[in-house]
Formats: sequence, C-alpha cells, structure tokens
Amino acid sequence: MTDESSFRAAHASAPAWRDAAAKILVEIGDLASAHQLGFLYITDSYANDLSDITVFLRQTTGVRHWVGTVGLGVVGMGKEYFDEPAMSVLIAPIEPSSFRLFADSEGDTDALRKKHSDWLAKADTPLAIVHADPRIADVTNRIEALASATNGFLAGGLTASRGQFPQLSGEVDEGVVSGVMLSLHDVPVQLGLTQGCSPIGPIRTITGSEENVLFTIDNRPALDVLKEDIGEILARDLKRIGGYIFAALPVPGSDTADYLVRNLVGIDQEASAVAIGEAVATGGSIMFCRRDPDTAVEDLKRMLGDLKRRAGGGAIKGGLYFSCVARGPNQFGPDSRELGIIRDTLGEFPLAGLFANGEISNDRLYGYTGVLALFL
Repeated sequence: MTDESSFRAAHASAPAWRDAAAKILVEIGDLASAHQLGFLYITDSYANDLSDITVFLRQTTGVRHWVGTVGLGVVGMGKEYFDEPAMSVLIAPIEPSSFRLFADSEGDTDALRKKHSDWLAKADTPLAIVHADPRIADVTNRIEALASATNGFLAGGLTASRGQFPQLSGEVDEGVVSGVMLSLHDVPVQLGLTQGCSPIGPIRTITGSEENVLFTIDNRPALDVLKEDIGEILARDLKRIGGYIFAALPVPGSDTADYLVRNLVGIDQEASAVAIGEAVATGGSIMFCRRDPDTAVEDLKRMLGDLKRRAGGGAIKGGLYFSCVARGPNQFGPDSRELGIIRDTLGEFPLAGLFANGEISNDRLYGYTGVLALFL
C-alpha cells in the first residue's frame, strides 16, 4: 500500500498530451493534502501545450505549485523517452513553507533575494532546482549570480527544444531562469554529477588567448598541442574530431578534479589557433577530452556508488535527473540503458527528469554530464 505522504512519479507517451496526462493520473493515484509541489517535464512535441497541461494537472490532482520545462527527451525510473511525445511527473509531499518558486526574466538577483529574504534566512543554504532558456546570452553568468544571491546549491538543466522554449514556475514563461528553492533543513537531498567525456591529455596552461580563441598553450601553438593530445591518426584528418573531441576547463579548487566540457567551434590552420565554446583567460587551465561510452558508464556507476554511500543505507524517497541530450541513447545506446543503470544500482524509487541542453550543478553550467538529485 502506498503511503499517502510519499513521493509519486509517473511517465507516459501518447500522440495527444491529454492521453498521456490521463495515464499519468492513473499511475499517480489519489494524493494527500501534503502534496503541494509538482515537477513536470515534457518533450518538445508538447511544448506549445505546456500551459494547458499545467492547468489540467493542477485541476485534476489538486497540486497547486508546478515547476518544469521542455526537453528533447524525458525520463522516469528505468525509462527514457527520446524524440517522441511524452511527459514525466514527480509530485513531492513538501509543505509550502519549505519551498519558494521563482522566475527571473531580467537577471535582477538582488530583487529576488529581497523578495525572499526572510525565507532564505531560515533556509540557510537552500537547494534550487533550476531551469533556464538557453537563448539567454549571459545564461552562465545568470546561473552564477543566482547561486551567489541565494547562498544556495543549484541543480537542473537548460530547456532543449526544436520549437518553443517555455519554463514553468507557477506560470509558463520564456526567456527566464526559473524553478523552486527548497529548504535543506526540511528536505534532505544528496546531489551527484557524472561526466560524459574523459580527459586524453594533461592539464595545460593557456598562454595566449583572446575571447574564446586559443593561440598558444604551454607557450606552443594551440593547434600543435591539440594534435599531440588527440594522437597522430586523428591529427591527420581534423574533420573526424567533431562531436568526439572537446575542450575541458578544470574547475579551480575542485577536490574532485571537476571540469567543464566545451565544444571545439573552430580551427585556424594558418594561425594554428583553436576556438572553443567559452571565453577563456590567459593563465587559465585547459585540457582536451573525448566522448567515450565505456568511461561514461564507469563514471555514472562511480557517481551512483558515491550517492549510495552518502545516503547511508536510508531509503531514497524520490529523485530528479538532468542528463545531456548527447547522452541517453546517443551515448549509452538503446533500451533506456542510462536510466537502467540508475535503477539497477539504486533500486526503484519515484523519478522524473529530462534530457537538457546543458546541465546545472552548484553554480556552473556543464555539458555532456548527468546531474542527479535524491530526496532522502
């Protein structure tokens, strides 16, 4: 028998969103008054209908507060829906006093902090589940500013869509950074990050750069260093490295050797320069990495093992998973293998999430990663 105050999750696929939502209602069952917060993730096939879906779920479930967004795929426990019409829902028995919804369209984190100042003071160090529009020019800075303003830890992902880019935080909007802040005093959570790319060379120093263009690394032409690290075979035909070789920016002060993966966006043979998808500074660190399915599986299992230890043997009540659109079936293969590894390692528990256009952990925007939040 299901505890009335337990987390509930359901996922479904159907050409029409009403049919998928009807399946969701059957799976969720009757809810208690404690269920006041819902997470809703839909694939972009339903993007135009997010407002209608939210109204329907609010009226039929009685859950007042909803947050979520759109992905190219969504996930449930042991199940991936990628590039098909689908939705995934997690409903949490969290009291309204323990969370605050927010939506920031202008990057005015001072206003957000003032609006929630009393609640933030009591929450001390909150967790914010964050969704953001990838078309925001300074989205990386906005994420950092949000973490600083709330003195909190962030987890979430960027909307991924071939059409509209809506986010849901009470109401539906676009062009915003939005989500929900949770008081860790009242809602115990453990968080994990897994990388999808593995380093192929040493950590090096950027010795000459302008914006996102690397001219010299370790006082040598940047392209020469790239060719050395990727090896002779790939260096003969640089057209082969697209989607396989990336830049990695080590996170200063990280005690877990963490790094941010960024795309290689251009190579200038004459200048022996390399451009990446992030502005860098001379004197900073860089290394090169590759997408490797085997090491991605190993690192996913490492993260899950670490989370299992940190959970201390206690029951996992629910979870949210944010994975890169380049992961899932594109890296782990068919049959929901990525989500199957989570289930096989941690067991069955209510789970929802999406395949995002960038993943958020702490105060940083990642790529090719998976971010898992477990409610304990």
